[in-house]
Amino acid sequence: MFNRETEYALRSLVYIKLQNSKNRRPGAVEIARETGAPHFYIAKILQRLAREGFIESVKGKGGGFYFDPGKPDLTLKELITFIEGDRSFSGCGFGLKQCDENNPCPFHEKYAPIRRSLDNLLSEETVQSLANGVRL
Repeated sequence: MFNRETEYALRSLVYIKLQNSKNRRPGAVEIARETGAPHFYIAKILQRLAREGFIESVKGKGGGFYFDPGKPDLTLKELITFIEGDRSFSGCGFGLKQCDENNPCPFHEKYAPIRRSLDNLLSEETVQSLANGVRL
């Protein structure tokens, strides 16, 4: 449903949150191994997420990635919009550039409620709530 970068970012962030709950800050190599993603790709994604302020990082021995407990939970919509843009929430389900209430595509009436439901779900669900739902 989402692109590979979003999937890797989401899995990585949930893993980071799980490890943070154990008072650990995992590094990129560990995150890549545990999420089944290429190390260099994960490192690049995590650097972007840290620069944007979604997560924090500490270099060196005992370093790694972590969530700042003082920041609000990260919604899936915020993450997806950062990586993919907002097309999932505003784009035409038929792929047309000009599609709206006044100029609907053949799929518009059926796709609009699905898009609204997806928007609501991803606005309510957070990385932290997903991590809380992981069964180990």
